[in-house]
Amino acid sequence: MANAALTMDDLLALEDASVKQATQGEVIEGTVLSVRKHEILIDLGPQGIGLVPRREVGFSRSLNEGDTVAASVVDTELENGQVLLSLRKAAKDKGWDEVVAKMEAGDIIEVTPYDANRGGLLVEYEGVRGFLPVSQLSAEHYPRVGSNDKDEILQRLNGLKEKVLKVTILDADRKANKLIFSEKEAVKEGLAERFEKLAVGDTVNGVATGVVDYGIFVNVEGIEGLVHISEISWERVNNPADYVKVGQPIEAKIIAIDKDRLSLSMKQLSEDPWLGEVDQFKVGEEVEGTVTRITPFGAFVQISPAVEALVHVSELGSGDSVDPEKVFTLNERKPFVVLDIEKDNRKISLGLPGSKPKNK
Repeated sequence: MANAALTMDDLLALEDASVKQATQGEVIEGTVLSVRKHEILIDLGPQGIGLVPRREVGFSRSLNEGDTVAASVVDTELENGQVLLSLRKAAKDKGWDEVVAKMEAGDIIEVTPYDANRGGLLVEYEGVRGFLPVSQLSAEHYPRVGSNDKDEILQRLNGLKEKVLKVTILDADRKANKLIFSEKEAVKEGLAERFEKLAVGDTVNGVATGVVDYGIFVNVEGIEGLVHISEISWERVNNPADYVKVGQPIEAKIIAIDKDRLSLSMKQLSEDPWLGEVDQFKVGEEVEGTVTRITPFGAFVQISPAVEALVHVSELGSGDSVDPEKVFTLNERKPFVVLDIEKDNRKISLGLPGSKPKNK
């Protein structure tokens, strides 16, 4: 045989020559041997066994035994003789090319956030970690909360972890390791088509996404709408949260269409009870009412369930020394005279007994 003349040293030298030593930073292929809680073992063939710590697998990746993977060499030899590998780094190097291509094409892609902070969602795409800021969330997912409650914002964002979101790549800078996603931009085209089908006066159905001091935010098939506090009910609303909770279905009427938001009204779906009750009052007659609010410019008085009237400070005397708080007591019931009725402005003026109606 041809190899008969070879010595043992020759054979060992040939074997060493056939096994190429892994080098740091090199990307090599292997087969998944086992998937453990904290590490993955990779069969590298003649180059031995590779170890991938769980943190170096990547959040967006699941592995099974027998899978062929590409890994980047972090350390050529650990104390146990294994090669320390990173799947995340290998995927990241390859992934940046995919990221740039998707951004340049303006493609809509699907991502799954793996974590959240008060500023937004942490996302990994093709091995590259990026960020989806709160400001770039769609109306459906934007955390509308009262008084900028940071804890509630974080709670709402945590609810989006592990949820598949459609996004576009807003910015990608490989040198700066910066990758920014936008859900708002991804849904823009579809929203434009929906806006075209809507008109002022339409009745729409949605879901309350936020209740704040000044009104209720509503998601109408991906379009954001706002029911201002003045459009929630015909009665005086002090706290919108008394009427609607987040997640509650909402039916409302479109009263204006802005560039990217609907102005909605809940109260205009029903008749104004004020108009039904105001006809019982006549200018010059005496009525009884309950003082509901006292302000520097006068007192508001409830004279029927839906009708609130104003006693202006000018009806209480002359001079700057007149103080409504010294004339009225909150929740007291007393007689008044109807001085004026303006139906168009939904306004009734009252005076104290003995006051004369306004001249028309």
